[in-house]
Amino acid sequence: MEKQYCKVGTVKALNTEEQSIAFLEYLYQNFIDKASNIKYANTQLGDFFESKAKKLEKLLKEM
Repeated sequence: MEKQYCKVGTVKALNTEEQSIAFLEYLYQNFIDKASNIKYANTQLGDFFESKAKKLEKLLKEM
């Protein structure tokens, strides 16, 4: 058997600014949804998702 390498943590470059904004908006909405779904089950995880969403919102406003 040959060794196989996994590309965990690799970064994919976005080609255009439009792609990057759309992707960031998708991530933002995803974190907001996760935070609202988990908020009452596990507050620390909900807080984590909220903080990620706030960071993405700030980044989107700067663009």
